[in-house]
Order: sequence, then C-alpha cells, then structure tokens
Amino acid sequence: MRDGLELRRRTAKGAQRSSAIHTGVSRVSPFSGLLYDLSRVGSAEEVTSPPYDVISDQEQRRYREVSPCNVVRLEFNEKGADSQTRASQYTQAASELSAWRQDGILTQDEEPAYYPFEMDFLSGGSQQRVRGLICAVEIEPWGGSIIPHEHVMGRQVEDRLKLMREIRANISPVYSVYSGPSAPITDLLDGLEEPLIRLSDEAEVEHKLWRTRDDRIADWLKDEDLLIADGHHRYTVALAYRDEMRQRFGPGPWDQIMMLVVDATTEDPPVLPIHRMLLASLPEVTGDRAEGLTELLAAANDDELVCGVAHRDDAGQLIYRTLHLDGDPPTVCALHEQVLGAFEAGTTLRFTADAAEAEMAVSSGTAKAAFFLPPTSARLIRSVIDRGERMPQKSTFFWPKPRTGLVMRAMP
Repeated sequence: MRDGLELRRRTAKGAQRSSAIHTGVSRVSPFSGLLYDLSRVGSAEEVTSPPYDVISDQEQRRYREVSPCNVVRLEFNEKGADSQTRASQYTQAASELSAWRQDGILTQDEEPAYYPFEMDFLSGGSQQRVRGLICAVEIEPWGGSIIPHEHVMGRQVEDRLKLMREIRANISPVYSVYSGPSAPITDLLDGLEEPLIRLSDEAEVEHKLWRTRDDRIADWLKDEDLLIADGHHRYTVALAYRDEMRQRFGPGPWDQIMMLVVDATTEDPPVLPIHRMLLASLPEVTGDRAEGLTELLAAANDDELVCGVAHRDDAGQLIYRTLHLDGDPPTVCALHEQVLGAFEAGTTLRFTADAAEAEMAVSSGTAKAAFFLPPTSARLIRSVIDRGERMPQKSTFFWPKPRTGLVMRAMP
C-alpha cells in the first residue's frame, strides 16, 4: 500500500507529467463547524444519514420520517423528480437550513477547529478502523495537489450546483487520502479521549467525531497531495461554485471545501467494487461457466483482471461466466476499454455496490446483463493516475463512508 501511494514518487514517464500538473500543495485549515444540538433533536442517529448518492428514494423518505430535522432534508435527491420539483426542493432545503440555525437546532462553533473523525467496523471477520481529520481545504483546479481518479457525470454536477447556489453550505465532506505515513497526525489521533459525538449506523459502523484546535495540523499536511477517494461530483461542484462567486465577489469562503483527509498508508481504507448493470443488448463475451454469483465473486481478482458476468440465454436461463481481460489493472478500466466503452453511464449503464441487486436486475429482466467486479486498492487507483488516465465513473466504493450531518460547513 505505501509504495503504491507515494504521491510524490513517479516513474520516468510520470515525472514528466508531474512537473506540469503536480506543483501545488494542499492548503488545509480549521473551520467553524455547524453541528446539531443533540439536546434539541435527540440522538445523532435520528438526524444524520449516509451520503445522498448512496441511498435510494425509499431510504431518503424513511430518513425524512425519522426526524423533521434529518439532514436528508438539506440534500434531498429524488432520482425521478423533474427539474421543477428539484428546484422547489432546493429552495425548501435552503429555507430549512436557515430556520434550523435561527431556532438553535444547528449551532456554529465560535472558534475554527479541526474535527478528528473515526469509523470502526467489521470487515473480513476482523474489527478495523479508518481515522482522519475533517478540515477546510483550499479549492484548486484538478491536477495540482488535488487529484481525481474518476470521471464525473455532467447531469449530476449541474443538479448539485443548483443546490449549492441555494444552501451555500458543505453538507457532506469530500473523502480524500494522502500517501503518509504522518506520525504527528497518528499521534494526535491516538491521543484523543471521549468523542464529541458517537453513533452507530445501519451497517453497524461506529462513527466518532472530536474537536481540536491544534495549530500544527496545517503544517503537518502542507506538502501532502490529496487523492479524491469519494466525492468527485461534490468537488467539481465546489470548483464551479467557487469560480462563479469569485467572478462576482472575489475571494471568499467559497474558496474552500470541507474534506475528510485520511492517511492511506497508516489507515489502509477498504475499496469495494461497484458492479455494472447493462440495460442494452449484451455484446459478445466469452468466458468459463460458473455455478452462480458466489463463485463469480470468489473468482474476481483485480491483479489478474478477472471479473464476472451474468446474463440470460435465449431460453431465459440465467448464465454465469468468469471473464479474463487483457491490459493493466484495475479490472474496471479493462472492462470499460474492452466491453463497456460504447455504453452511456446513467442510461444504458447503471451501477450498484450490491452484487445481489445486480443479479436480481438480470433475473427480473430489468437489465440485460450484470458485470461483477473485484475489490481494488488505493495502490492500483494510484497506478491509473500515474499512467495519466482516469477511471470510469462509479469505479470505486471506499467503505465505510463518513456520516452526513455530523458536522457541516456553512458559507455566508
């Protein structure tokens, strides 16, 4: 992991690019967080949620029903809503955010702070954790010290930009990783005591949030490149909003974005696959027959470029095959280059992190085929960047994801 994540090391080819696109440093600073007053709203479980883009319309409605102050009311993203409905939702979200602040449901810290954050979870039969710091990071164009690894979908960017114009706040942190290891950051996180907020989510992940005002943090992180793990659309929206506001008003709070930064070497965050559901006719594929989904998932291997496919034959029977691809890992890149490159994300190609959901889509006839990918690693993601490329949309699922609503960042 460490070798693959050395963000300042380059092959001879990569070094030629780095002089042009990796010249900056990430400017990290504290901010005055906006937090729920739990004495007013009950438990943190009732008012927080997963990020808006990983929950269904049904789940969003359930969170709205749990509490009139649940954070999904600020980021509501009903997938079937028309543009007029969305516009009214975003106006309503801005109104609710303002009312919650006026009523003391949300309170803003008087002094800027960093917010140490931890997720504890069970993975592969063992207890694991991912720790980092939620802070404000100076926004810069892609390719400097803020590094993307996926393409984004324009429709989602425009949609979220309209919301940003209304609410003028960072509701969910962008999730980024840096190479590390950073001993001072690790020592800081090791020395934390009782958290400010603690909650357990639906997946039994325990989220903890602290507050610290250690002025040394900015210096500890000043030379670290930040690879966006989750939140490419949020960062793209923030960059567009910054440019709009700078043109009108000059520099301001829109020059920064709220971000969780994680030492990938020390913390080693899991990177789960996002499977593909094909709604168009399946191109010709060949591969070894498999007995079922369990066998496909067991055979999938990122280093060896092996993935799985499920489709129905002419008789309607569900067929499973393992596919062996050519090229360089990660497997998702090879799959799009050799099989899925002609299909459009969001229309003929859809995504899910739930393999059973993808299988059911084929079984029910909703999808023509499903492609099942292996987990990957930050090391292999980094290798794509070093080749001067980006991964296809929705290629990685860093898990767990920071809980939305634990802390927010408001702008005037």
